Amino acid sequence: MDRIFAKLLYEMEKNRDTVLVTIIADKGSTPRGAGSQMLVGTDGRILGTIGGGAVEERAEAMALELIQQKKSACHLFQLHERAKEDIGMVCGGDVKVLFQYIPGNSEAWVALAGTILDRVAKRQPGWLVLKTDGSEPALLDGNGGEILGDTVPGSLTRNGWIPFQSADHFCLPLPIGERAFIFGCGHCAQALAPLLNSVGFRVTVFDEREEYANRENFPTAENIIAGDYTRLADYISFTEDDYIVVMTSGHSYDLEVQDQVLRGGFAYVGVIGSRKKTATVNQRLRDRGVPEEAIARVHTPVGVSIKAVTPEEIAVSITGEMIYVRALRREATGVTVHGCPMH
Repeated sequence: MDRIFAKLLYEMEKNRDTVLVTIIADKGSTPRGAGSQMLVGTDGRILGTIGGGAVEERAEAMALELIQQKKSACHLFQLHERAKEDIGMVCGGDVKVLFQYIPGNSEAWVALAGTILDRVAKRQPGWLVLKTDGSEPALLDGNGGEILGDTVPGSLTRNGWIPFQSADHFCLPLPIGERAFIFGCGHCAQALAPLLNSVGFRVTVFDEREEYANRENFPTAENIIAGDYTRLADYISFTEDDYIVVMTSGHSYDLEVQDQVLRGGFAYVGVIGSRKKTATVNQRLRDRGVPEEAIARVHTPVGVSIKAVTPEEIAVSITGEMIYVRALRREATGVTVHGCPMH
């Protein structure tokens, strides 16, 4: 969303009309789910995707027509054979798409885009509320309070930050991302941090060695901490939504970190190392009184089994596992991100 709205501001600085294309509902098996967006200008798609293939091609064509007409619209695409409107896709589901026309000179949209980018940069939660009649949108804070706009849904009480429909609105959370903490700033961490950042995690790296924990090694990290592994609470307050990867320079440091993080809530803990090292550390954790159920939740050896060897391959393996855990947690709220996931 942030990249799309940055591009939208650029287009509006040039006084160019655009259409923001958003999937607002999906049913069955579809390439992309609710919340997927792309921006279309007078020369075609500018940025983003709603799934590619025929549905995106048809959506792009409709957006170009709406720019000429200076209108907004909604349209249902049926992605199965013998549908009333056969577009040549047989995924098996349907997607409802909102085409929001945005005049290049709209002061309301300039204010909205700028505020969204500011809040995302500051990691402040909120909701973009698009109106299916094409009227001006609204922006709400994390508690549902109005920031911009004058008409909002009656309630934003939800389990998690998942896009949803409410009456004549579509509500989309701002992409502030889940927090990921990497303990240890060696080669694997340096490969992992930018990859996690690229898929939406907000990365903090931690190491006792200042020569490793620095901006030169981690240009994309949100936070860089050079501190004491035995006193994590002095630097970080963990929550049950946090993702933690332990890859320090020594087994004793791994033990200290796990001893602290496993006594509280977390979404994911992954620890690098062999099975023999894991068994040794786990026994020491038991000896220290760490609950067995917490130890059992640790992903170790960390990552998806793809026979990774290099730091870059290991980073891909870990990132894949974290994406999977994140998707499961999101689906546990009762909402499937989309019905046609890649395997």
